[in-house]
Amino acid sequence: MRDVLRHHGSRRGTGYAAWTVVVEGTDVLLVDTGFPDDAEALVASVAAAGRSVADVVAVLVTHAHVDHVGGLAALPTHLPVLCSQGEAAHLRREFLEQVSPAAIAARLWRPRVARWAVGVLRAGGLRDVRDTRAVGVDTGERLDLPGRPVAVPTPGHTSGHVAWHFPDDGVVASGDALVTAHPTSRLTGPQLLEEMFHHDPEAAEASLAVFRSLDADRLFPGHGPPVRWPSAL
Repeated sequence: MRDVLRHHGSRRGTGYAAWTVVVEGTDVLLVDTGFPDDAEALVASVAAAGRSVADVVAVLVTHAHVDHVGGLAALPTHLPVLCSQGEAAHLRREFLEQVSPAAIAARLWRPRVARWAVGVLRAGGLRDVRDTRAVGVDTGERLDLPGRPVAVPTPGHTSGHVAWHFPDDGVVASGDALVTAHPTSRLTGPQLLEEMFHHDPEAAEASLAVFRSLDADRLFPGHGPPVRWPSAL
């Protein structure tokens, strides 16, 4: 029998760098892994679910930013790391789509942005997190993994961003395509990250329609606490 999906996060000065733990029998599936300095918390979250890192069978990645793949280095090297076809190349760092230092520097006069930037540095945000294990999977197909997840295209934050839908559990792990809080924002509840964080802001806006169409009643975002679904967007 599959256990409930568990959502964990670490503040470390950056707001929630969140990941999801899925337990089914003796197997564990992770969705995202937080910042590099979240590795200890990542391992502890698996232990809190009554399992060990040795029980992890795969890692699903919503997108290849450092705050979502930083914990991969703490996991066994034989584990498959799965993402969309396009995001696999991003995780191998054949290219990089992320907010530019210039964009951040132009906003450092804002206290929230300045505090966030310091937190990112402290959490290992400048480390090289490329991972050659990255394997692209087809979107729309249920995978033979705990929870039978489906990769759902939600481009915009990055071009290969996906949300991971667990239809049998009514859960969607939304990565950064839809969050519920962020240190740079005063808002709470379902929201887009501010425009500077998105590779293609118009596509990010368009991807909101995907979440409206999913059969899910719980949202596990990449930043901020989980919320019941559906929520107004």
